[in-house]
Amino acid sequence: MASPTPQTQRNALAPGLLAAIALFLSPLFTGDDNVGATIIFYLVPILALIVAWFAWQARQWWWTIVFVAIAVIWNPVFPFGFTGQVWTAAQFVAALLFIAAGVLIKNERAVA
Repeated sequence: MASPTPQTQRNALAPGLLAAIALFLSPLFTGDDNVGATIIFYLVPILALIVAWFAWQARQWWWTIVFVAIAVIWNPVFPFGFTGQVWTAAQFVAALLFIAAGVLIKNERAVA
């Protein structure tokens, strides 16, 4: 018997929370020689693309645009080299976007 309301799942929640944690911790890892900063510069764009993919699957394309932009800004291949308080604020805003997307991106659960 089918349930009266469709069950949903939040596929973007785990990668969103992981990226938010990384972004909240990123001010601790400053400098180009720091291994932690390098890991964050690889982790954030990868998780942004994963969240963008889950947003696309959930047919919430507006989140896809946001997270592709985050992946470009935090890319490790051609880094922009942002620094200072504006960059720290951008990391905080991006972390909040990851959390919001993780909570709001929902997909109907496939019933087998």
